[in-house]
Amino acid sequence: MGQGSGIGVLDKAVVVLRAAAATPCALGELCERTGLPRATAHRLAVGLEAHRLLARDADGRWRPGPALGELAHGHGDPLLAAAEEVLPELRDLTGESIQLYRRDGSDPTVRVCVAAAEPSSGLRDTVPVGVRVSMAAGSGAKVLAAWSRDHASTFTEPVLDEVRRRGWAQSVAEREAGVASVSAPVRDAGGAVVAAVSVSGPVDRIGRRPGARWADALLSAARRLESRLAEVG
Repeated sequence: MGQGSGIGVLDKAVVVLRAAAATPCALGELCERTGLPRATAHRLAVGLEAHRLLARDADGRWRPGPALGELAHGHGDPLLAAAEEVLPELRDLTGESIQLYRRDGSDPTVRVCVAAAEPSSGLRDTVPVGVRVSMAAGSGAKVLAAWSRDHASTFTEPVLDEVRRRGWAQSVAEREAGVASVSAPVRDAGGAVVAAVSVSGPVDRIGRRPGARWADALLSAARRLESRLAEVG
């Protein structure tokens, strides 16, 4: 759990945050993971939820909240400001879950969901804002790896060459069983890839070739994000 600060309530709150970040959890699971008494775990989780550091999913389980991404990347981040407009439009067009990923600057093996837009109903691929996801699998990881400056990747060069040729990547049941996704790069004014925007959903609905269905809409959304970045750049 890391070294404590000596400030009891702060250390316990961080333990709760880490437990919910591992996988969404209900109160009983939270107590098991943290070792905290039920009343203490509940009080801390509700307090963190009030500050939007935790949020609850459709099943009432706690997960990382949107404030974590905002604190990490700043309210003034032009990409996140653009995402507030573009991601819901893409969600409404596709009817699927939309995510925006960035590489974790401190850990090249991880990408972070920095923005998301979820359908209001139906079966979804929910990826909470602030969640850290492996760079070893998934279409978003392929996109970020294909244009990475450090070239450190578990994907083979032929796979990354294909992503660069197409301009987008797709995956089926790589990051999670039963989930398919397609992702496209988002570039800054200098042409560097700074993020990956993704459409994801159940394989049974999105199909085993999600790129054939949604790549055009996804690339259009990526261009809109880039246009907004250029406007403020």
